[in-house]
Amino acid sequence: MLLVARQFSHRWWRRRRPHIGLSHTPLTNLNFHSESDDFLPWLERKSGTEISSALSIGKCTLGTALFASKSIRAGDCILKVPYSVQLAPDNLAPELRALLGDRVGDVAKVAIVILLEQKMGQDSEWAPYISRIPRPEEMHSTIFWSEDELEMIRQSSLYQETINQRSLVEKEFLAARRALEHFPEMFQSISCKDFMHAYALVTSRAWGSRKGYSLIPFAGFLNHDGTSESVVLSDDDKHFSEVIADRNYAQGEQVLIRYGKFSNATLLLDFGFTLPYNIHDQVQIQVNIPHHDILRDLKLELLKRHHRPINNDVNGFNSSVDCFTIKEVKSGSGKGKGIPQSLRAFARVLCCTSCEELGDLVNEAVEHDGRLARRPLTNRSREIEAHQMLMEKLTQLAEDCDASFKSLGPVSSPVTCERPSLRKQMACDLLNGELRILKSACAWLKDYCTTLTATDCH
Repeated sequence: MLLVARQFSHRWWRRRRPHIGLSHTPLTNLNFHSESDDFLPWLERKSGTEISSALSIGKCTLGTALFASKSIRAGDCILKVPYSVQLAPDNLAPELRALLGDRVGDVAKVAIVILLEQKMGQDSEWAPYISRIPRPEEMHSTIFWSEDELEMIRQSSLYQETINQRSLVEKEFLAARRALEHFPEMFQSISCKDFMHAYALVTSRAWGSRKGYSLIPFAGFLNHDGTSESVVLSDDDKHFSEVIADRNYAQGEQVLIRYGKFSNATLLLDFGFTLPYNIHDQVQIQVNIPHHDILRDLKLELLKRHHRPINNDVNGFNSSVDCFTIKEVKSGSGKGKGIPQSLRAFARVLCCTSCEELGDLVNEAVEHDGRLARRPLTNRSREIEAHQMLMEKLTQLAEDCDASFKSLGPVSSPVTCERPSLRKQMACDLLNGELRILKSACAWLKDYCTTLTATDCH
């Protein structure tokens, strides 16, 4: 059975960090390493089967990539990697796996596989692969950013997500270290910094199947295109992973796949790169009921009672009671798709000033689908007030985001590979994308309130 490989993270761990340059570079312009020519033959010898006859390893603007070594047609299988040559938790010795148990997750277990193989150096059977994974200084996930660098994105929810992710990795390291201490000859000198590097390699490069998460040599050189329909597929019955081309490629073109429909915040945290314009950008916001609201406890109780946390929003969003995800609103005069209905419902509840109003919302929910405040309020003035409150909240966030974006100033060079300039550009891409989302939501809310006001006047 052929399955799309699921990507994953502390929220959604996902596949590898690509190199940002996505131009289709001719083979004649590539800078090949001599050892790159040996990598695919080594992997095919190890697997005992052909991996790819259509792809070659080369260099794009900022790093390793795969290019069409011959003409490729849409629908062609361009690579096929057996499970036997993928790095997964079952690569660990049984006694170490037993000691680790369920105390650490599969991400940490694959990270330990990497650390073990790195420790073995050229004696490792995986040396040709391990020697090609990025060094810490080549990785740009925000978990590796300095405090000063993180200040550039303080206005984004990614700032706190980064702190949370660092804490998670540190906890995984402490849990794993108890087992690793039984093998001092291999792991005695392993530090939390080493573990974090290996952990980030897994979160940015691993694909999932029924057997768990694994690093897939050769496939890991494929870079990301958010509009591509090609993904890594895993066949758990035949025990291999493969990629099917979604379009035609001429010889020499860089071949790209999609890691997922990810925002710049996700790409930057999990992969260490951003896109200048990302159609999948989104903004995480929090809206809380003020402590001075005399109906606060009742509102919280009603929201929790009527809350549906999994995929019940008409716009397909997942929201907690007070945390919401906003996407770009494409039309200022449409139905506001991009602003979660759950957020609008929260605002309606928040604006209620009496138990009677809240009771009316509960009765309406019971009469319909059980969800609270999903319909426009019959009190037009209160409906306008709720959406004006949202507009004020998002306008303030947009102003703060714009100020942070402008404070970064111009990036010294858009093509430089130097870390400070590169990370500054990533911060600009992140904030600019989130500002675009917030502005689109504000524009729709303004139009909605104006329309209601005009209708009310008539």
